[in-house]
Amino acid sequence: MKLRSFFSVLVASVLVLLLVGASGFYWLTARSPLALLRGGSTDGPAAAMFVPKQAPAVVSLLVNPERLEAFRQVIAAPGARRQSRAEVEQLKQSLLANTGLDYKQDVEPWLGDEITLALTSPDVDRDAQTGQQPGYLLAIATQNPERSREFLQLFWQKRVAAGTKLMFEQYKGVKLISSQPEPAVDPQKPETKRKKNKQQEPDAVLTAEPATTLATAVVGDRFVLFANQPKVLRDAINNVQAAELGLGSSPAYQQALQSFKQRQIGLVFLNLPQLAVWSGQGSAADPSTKATNLYESIAIGLGLSRKGLLAETAFLAAPGQTLPAATPALSKPTGALAYIPASSPVVAAGTDLEQFWTQVSDGISGYETLAQLINQPLNNLRNAWQLDLPQDIFSWVKGEYAVALLPRPEQQPDWVFVTERTEAATTAIANLDTLAKDKGFSVGPLTLADRPVSAWTKLGSTPLKAASKTTTEDNSALLANVIAAEVEGVHATVGNYEIFATSVAAMEQALQATKNSLVDSPGFKAAIAALPKDNDGYLYLDWANSRSILEQQLPFLRLVELASQPFWNQLRSLTVTSLGGESGVRRSEVFLNLSATDKA
Repeated sequence: MKLRSFFSVLVASVLVLLLVGASGFYWLTARSPLALLRGGSTDGPAAAMFVPKQAPAVVSLLVNPERLEAFRQVIAAPGARRQSRAEVEQLKQSLLANTGLDYKQDVEPWLGDEITLALTSPDVDRDAQTGQQPGYLLAIATQNPERSREFLQLFWQKRVAAGTKLMFEQYKGVKLISSQPEPAVDPQKPETKRKKNKQQEPDAVLTAEPATTLATAVVGDRFVLFANQPKVLRDAINNVQAAELGLGSSPAYQQALQSFKQRQIGLVFLNLPQLAVWSGQGSAADPSTKATNLYESIAIGLGLSRKGLLAETAFLAAPGQTLPAATPALSKPTGALAYIPASSPVVAAGTDLEQFWTQVSDGISGYETLAQLINQPLNNLRNAWQLDLPQDIFSWVKGEYAVALLPRPEQQPDWVFVTERTEAATTAIANLDTLAKDKGFSVGPLTLADRPVSAWTKLGSTPLKAASKTTTEDNSALLANVIAAEVEGVHATVGNYEIFATSVAAMEQALQATKNSLVDSPGFKAAIAALPKDNDGYLYLDWANSRSILEQQLPFLRLVELASQPFWNQLRSLTVTSLGGESGVRRSEVFLNLSATDKA
């Protein structure tokens, strides 16, 4: 063989080997569970074509659940993998409870890369006389149309065997199957006896709520649909045939998808005015309600990291509202966090509290329940300090700030508030002391951790001013007198910061926090590591230590936990940060640190 030919063959062989190697590497990385770190396989939910444009809520999983399980097994600590696998198996079985079906045998073979659940309408028939009848739609992608049809056939066979009567309908080329509804009996009125003659219809039964049913359909070779009423399926088919009716044609929805930086494994899209109608706090026919809403919709894109879940959030302005572009104000955690103890389970920190509160209050003004949820902690502090916090404190906090909750065994938790001192702050703090005196409090000095502290008290048997004349050696007696005088709040100047606390004990912890502060704790560092460094501050929850407190303040949280118990058991912390945003959109990110991935 000539040398030239030899090199030609050699080069060709090398190229083939490189091509095969590159293809193999691509196949391995694409099939690897770790590929989910780059997001799902699609840019958005294909099932959005079934969902109406004004749907109140849409939640989509954009990867096959088996890939998520594999990912969790890869990154979990070896000792946690068996428990993780058991929790997933328990969840799978619970999904098909009381159906007589098996997830692994009947669902897993055909399940595709998308599951979308939508609240399609607050009231399907829009008839006030029949009561509110929300529409629910579940769209599941299939990778094996034949097996998915077999699943539906088996599903309905078991329902018929249990006594369910079926109804069949052919609608625009799609076969709809639904169960015949049983009228719901009004619990306040006795059920009318049915006639014994089987050929006659039973007497009318008064109903308190409209009857619901279950309906299914297979659309082409791509999706299996479930709905709580046949009309929901008919509307879904109409949305496919008239694209302008579907969610995909919504400008807000398209803007939300484009705002995400990378592909997501899941997506949540909320239409806030419609969601308010569904929750009974608004009316679709009332334009004045919509006019007060700053935001029209919220989109949440879910992604994965080795330590947990990342959520990109986009708040989109309502028509007629203005959201100017904004850049993050911070490039590192605020210095105020140096005075927050590492044991604090709930912390909020940032800069310019007045501006932040204005944005929050404007955003929630149209939603009563959400406003109550946000305002409740402020009302608790207002009752404790007898202060209008937005007016008396938030209005002058232009620099850095940090607010923290400190738990106390078998008592109401304490609060610590740290703010950067500015010229306006100095004047405002002096005015707070004057305001406290005007409201009947005594303002006097004491010493904690070798620092002078001002205390607001209700006078007890021993006046604070008399006790304050004691010597340094009698400081313990002074503290006893102060405590007996019912301390309502204390504040102290430390460097360039002013620290406020609801008790002497909380102030002591804050003054000593520099030895073990939150900002230097491993837990907080892990909680913010996956978030952008340029931001507007953090809201941090140490879930293990704040769980019981939050459950007391937010009773509905227990119901949320029951719906996904394994997840909440794995959660270590939750951190939210605001990132500013472009015109018309406010951006933020949420990181959920999961204990199962802590050692990975």
